[in-house]
Amino acid sequence: MKVAAVQLNSSADQHANLATADRLTHGAAAGGAQLIVLPEKWTAMGSEQQLRESAQPLDGPAIAWAQATARELGVEIVAGSILELVPGREKLANTSVHIGADGEIRATYRKVHMFDVEVGGRTYRESELEQPGEEIVVSQTAAGVELGLSICYDLRFPELYRILAVLGARIVTIPAAFTLPTTRDHWETLVRARAIEDQAFVIAANQFGEHPGGQHSGGRSMIVDPWGVVLAQAPDSEAAIVAELDLERQREIREKLPSLANRRPDAYRWPRERVHAGDAA
Repeated sequence: MKVAAVQLNSSADQHANLATADRLTHGAAAGGAQLIVLPEKWTAMGSEQQLRESAQPLDGPAIAWAQATARELGVEIVAGSILELVPGREKLANTSVHIGADGEIRATYRKVHMFDVEVGGRTYRESELEQPGEEIVVSQTAAGVELGLSICYDLRFPELYRILAVLGARIVTIPAAFTLPTTRDHWETLVRARAIEDQAFVIAANQFGEHPGGQHSGGRSMIVDPWGVVLAQAPDSEAAIVAELDLERQREIREKLPSLANRRPDAYRWPRERVHAGDAA
């Protein structure tokens, strides 16, 4: 099974972003990719006002393009994430959509973890604009391969990925806009760790370069196998990378090093919360 990760340098210009995504998606399909993953907020990156202006419902132009392109190319698309206008909500959702080769929506995931942090001298407060999702989502490709959906900051929460694996996920997608400092120091380690510990293929599609509003994403989009081997990694530019996933090799890894099967859920107890801001380490 061939898959692709598309790396973009999205701006506030939605038409330009869509044109680049279209070009790279067509290129990935021409390279044989059957499943193509776009990055987080591929429709627009920018200031809070620009992000608000980019928000659209699931039946808006971004997902309509992804559906039409999937049908045209005969491929499945994980349409990264868009800022979604959700009926009845004041805040937006950060939403990833899995679309089948028939153009139909197979699954929708709304980002669970909000990026409320200070990194590289800059403060981010996603929760001021976005409302977190409440559901962990596993979809399935047309070939019957289980597909776990996640977005960016989720990567730092291994509990989510373990649940995806327990629910059967064999491939996990991570559309992202990881900042430059965290990409440089943490990105590859975290992506490979999620692949190794859950014995899953990981398709991590990151944003790259400077965006309006002062954010700078680190790129290095990658596709990793269940042994933690990097199968493909993007250059420092907009690009689409393609890799072949050996699903039989994954079965062998899970059989010979059965860490998922050797779990002991009955012995695990969640401790009382003891980690708080300001606690001494």
